[in-house]
Amino acid sequence: MFAWFYNQYTQKIQLRLTVYFLLLLLPLVIVSLYVNFRSQAVLLKQAEERTRGALTSSMDYIDLSLQNVEEFSTLVATDPNMLRLLHQVGPTLTAQSYVNFADMVKQLSSLTSINHLISHAALFHAPSRMLLSTTQGGKRIERPLHLLELQTIAETKGTGIVYMMPDTPFPEQQTFGSVTGTNSISLVRTMDLNNPDRDPNLLIIGLNKEKLLDLIRSLLPSPHAQIYLYSDEGKLVTGTGSRGQELRQAEEASAEEFTVRVDSRYYKWSLILVQPKAELYRETKVTRMYTYVIIAVSVILALLISWAVYSGIASPVQRLMKGMKWVGSGNFNIRLENDRSDELGFLTRSFNKMVEEQQYLIENYYEQQLRLAHTELKFLQSQINPHFLYNTLDSIYWTAKNYDADEISEMVLNLSSFFRLSLGKGRETFTLEETVTHLHYYIRVQQLRFLDSFTVSYELEEEAKKVPLLKLVLQPLVENAILHGLDSREDGELLISGRIRHGRLIVAVQDNGKGISPERLSYIRSELGKRSEQEAGPLSYLEHGAKDLYGLRNVKSRIKIWYGPDAELTVESEGEGTTATILLPLDRCKDEFRPQTQGPVKPHEVRGA
Repeated sequence: MFAWFYNQYTQKIQLRLTVYFLLLLLPLVIVSLYVNFRSQAVLLKQAEERTRGALTSSMDYIDLSLQNVEEFSTLVATDPNMLRLLHQVGPTLTAQSYVNFADMVKQLSSLTSINHLISHAALFHAPSRMLLSTTQGGKRIERPLHLLELQTIAETKGTGIVYMMPDTPFPEQQTFGSVTGTNSISLVRTMDLNNPDRDPNLLIIGLNKEKLLDLIRSLLPSPHAQIYLYSDEGKLVTGTGSRGQELRQAEEASAEEFTVRVDSRYYKWSLILVQPKAELYRETKVTRMYTYVIIAVSVILALLISWAVYSGIASPVQRLMKGMKWVGSGNFNIRLENDRSDELGFLTRSFNKMVEEQQYLIENYYEQQLRLAHTELKFLQSQINPHFLYNTLDSIYWTAKNYDADEISEMVLNLSSFFRLSLGKGRETFTLEETVTHLHYYIRVQQLRFLDSFTVSYELEEEAKKVPLLKLVLQPLVENAILHGLDSREDGELLISGRIRHGRLIVAVQDNGKGISPERLSYIRSELGKRSEQEAGPLSYLEHGAKDLYGLRNVKSRIKIWYGPDAELTVESEGEGTTATILLPLDRCKDEFRPQTQGPVKPHEVRGA
């Protein structure tokens, strides 16, 4: 692709002009895109700073609220009246025990009304295994593993405070929330903080999830934004979306989302806000759209200007180039249209005058040389006919001695057909298919002469059948194959093939005869090579004292004159059999490439590029 573009770039002025104008626009495009992306980055940074400040303030307020809840829990855990009521109840429940439980629940209820962040409170009385709750009343913890887990919490935490999620695992496939009857994060601590020999009684304070959500919901900048509160263990406390129960899931934002995280300074809780970047970039969307429109209009203008410059300057130059190509191919009747009076108009007028003068010189001098070369071609072609006629008459003579008159009549019939087609009504070329049909009459004469001692076959590709071929170029090759290769064989085979490869017509005559000795083959190639080494000129292919190889020499000379220096004749022989191959440039295998001797070519004009 790069090589093709470079080739077009070096050959097309219009493409170069377009590239130049686009390169002029490149700095504008780069600066516009940079400003656009830079404005988005600045906007994103400012939004992050504002959001982080708001989240930090909200996180500080949550810390303060949690501190108030912990202070309330301390007051309850050290309240003498609550401790007295707890100690009066033993393992066996009495009527007084239920009275004491009722008083404790009443005091816990007053606690929830004081602080709006507390949703409910509960007491676990270890001796009686009773769980007292402001929302569910009292219930006995019957399962030993659950009792053991609650006692373990009390013993391991001591006088400290622990926040437990409702989905914290408990024995027997239960959770902390299902055992204590809560669906929110809970503050858990032991009662009677000043007594080291206390029973493992627990105070459980549940935080109001809706109140916590109200504290952070006001921070949402848009309807599509989401906010989440996570505990110090990375567990979801509350949130507005369905991001996930783990902190890492909330932080896995896509490239289209904007995420800000703030951590608590005291409790190590985390507050995360997630917002689509498209909402942040809404303000810059119009500016970005105008930037793209300006870039598109600039590119279109560059293309239009390059086309205008090309039409005014490069197009006349293109016409001059095409005209020169026509002149280079031999057409001196070309005339360029010219309606300009500037420098390019002067060049066009000068070109037309130069071509007119060149045409005059060619018609008065070079055409004489072409006529002389064509006369030579006619002479070389006529040299074959007497030799061929002699051999044909000799064949008829030997056939008459060996056979009855029927074969002689057949030979005369084929011979007459051959001569009739050779005249060709003045035609110089036939298609390859017609040439082989013509050639078969001659081969049939030779088969009759040699008592059908050899067979002939044809392999012509469909594409090659319609290619014009100079007449009588294959007959000398076939004659050599029969007389010098197959004359002494009883099972001779002659193959004539035609194909097109790599822009050339390849016609081969192959036999399975005795072949050619290496010395003789070297001599033949040397003599044929001399036909290519001679200097060009109208009389360059005349014979100079040749004593043999008349047929091969004449074929080589004729194809060189008719098809140019790229035409070749090769002879190959390896031990047994010989192959003579003619290779002709396909672009010259047309009637219009024959030497011109008369009649001007009809003038035509090269118009717009």
